[in-house]
Amino acid sequence: MYSNKENINILTRLLIDFGVKKAVVCPGSRNAPILHNLYSNGAIKCFSVTDERSAGFCALGMSLSSGEPIVICVTSGSAVLNLAPAVAEAYYQNVPLIVLSADRPAQWIGQSDGQTIAQSHILEPHVRQSVHLKEPHTAEESWYCNRLVNEALLACSRNASAPVHINVEISEPLFDYTIETLPTQRLIRWHATDENIFLMEEIAKSFATASKPMIVIGQMAMATYEGLRSSVEQLENHAVVLREKLSDTATAPAQCFDEVIASLENNETYAPDFLLYVGGTIVSKRLKNFLRIAKPCRSVLVDEWGDVRDTFMTLTDLIQTTPKNALQVLAQQITNKATTNFAALWREKLKKAQRHALDFIPEYSQMMVVKRFHALYLNAGKNSFLVYGNSSALRLGNIYATNHLLVNRGVNGIEGTLSTAVGYSIDKQNAGKVYCVLGDLSFFYDQNALWNQRLGSNLVIVLLNNGGGGIFKQLPGFEQSPSCDEYVCANHQTTAKGVCEQHHIAYFAAHNAHELEAGLQQLFVDRNTSVLLEVFTNATIDAEMIKTYYQSFKQKSIDKKIT
Repeated sequence: MYSNKENINILTRLLIDFGVKKAVVCPGSRNAPILHNLYSNGAIKCFSVTDERSAGFCALGMSLSSGEPIVICVTSGSAVLNLAPAVAEAYYQNVPLIVLSADRPAQWIGQSDGQTIAQSHILEPHVRQSVHLKEPHTAEESWYCNRLVNEALLACSRNASAPVHINVEISEPLFDYTIETLPTQRLIRWHATDENIFLMEEIAKSFATASKPMIVIGQMAMATYEGLRSSVEQLENHAVVLREKLSDTATAPAQCFDEVIASLENNETYAPDFLLYVGGTIVSKRLKNFLRIAKPCRSVLVDEWGDVRDTFMTLTDLIQTTPKNALQVLAQQITNKATTNFAALWREKLKKAQRHALDFIPEYSQMMVVKRFHALYLNAGKNSFLVYGNSSALRLGNIYATNHLLVNRGVNGIEGTLSTAVGYSIDKQNAGKVYCVLGDLSFFYDQNALWNQRLGSNLVIVLLNNGGGGIFKQLPGFEQSPSCDEYVCANHQTTAKGVCEQHHIAYFAAHNAHELEAGLQQLFVDRNTSVLLEVFTNATIDAEMIKTYYQSFKQKSIDKKIT
């Protein structure tokens, strides 16, 4: 029988699955449930040492002798501090120690309760990874616990070995051993760089034989995507390859996969059985939620740093290599392979979504602005670059852009978009124009970007001004609070005209469809100064237009029985 503490059972199972065989254990009551599980599982041999300082060095000696990771388990309070000398020695000798410290519930730290100190991260900087395991109460908290343990155990032996610290929060009662078997846990496998060739061949074969293979390409630099573009084109003949305009550099319409997913209602027919993820962030919440529910049999992340990024909550394999290397190996493996029915299914649906984006005629709104801007940009935007702000602007860009979008999506905050565009334009003054499309809050937050002596004539700004953070109006339940307009959206009546006059920037404004067309034409006129078009729209209409756009495609899919 095992402890009824789920975090301890998750930890125990993963220690076994990672092949840990020995543990040095120190006496205590708070760590009693961990000691019980270590003793009871039969796969880990325990060695009792009373003095924690000595126990740490004992574990160090065992690891030096065997070359294996050794667990050292202590109770709450000052016990873990006694391990610091041994952990520091292990860190500088690259010895894989796994420190398990039992901890009191966080709410009792600093409340004059017994054996309560701030234990989380207490051994840094002399551990490679330090994690804190709370007792999970939801499926997402259980996933988080699993992920943290996987991360810590991977870090212990990844590249050169090093000690790691897993701090385990345990509430009373402590001695409830009522669980018959340890839960099956997801094991994330990390593969060293020198194993990549063999490993990628094995994964590539698994990919080539999958019935429903899918590749997701996250944000990446233009040069990076260009390096793997030929592989992407080859892979699309066999599998589903989804990417947004944050990566795709082809002068072609956006895929509009977000619209497809919005129409599926979690239809399992479109869910992959093999998923490979390369690149950085993905904008689409729908895609992330869809793949989190899908639970593919194999879920592979390609990461040059070898870091765990479990975006879709399904990660099984972590490959430390470049996207270019990974996709080349996959492309070679599927040479002469027929298109899967899964890829054909998605391809047809994506074509219909692209046609819908082209055919849908929005009313005067931010959606109309971005659609018309990109229609003109396609013909007049040669030798130019696109910088986008986050939130509504970027989501609209992902519908209508035919070129790569540069956007600060690492954190995806509103600050700095305009400054980034200015910096880009300064660097590109002899290479072409830089077009920046952003919302009002982002613009006014960063308006000092225009206070720059190097500002040239190649910066073109499209300012979407609907008087506040309009994207929030798209969130379910927004209208239930009377405070949202003023405090969430930060409604305002500010205009950029004065800012432009101050910095000698050509200024144009649009309040309707006719003025919009005239203003957009001005963006593609050569002049000796930067230019800004401020388009005023209604935030409620903006939100309704997006909603109508998605609903109309979904309804069209139902009416025409798109499969």
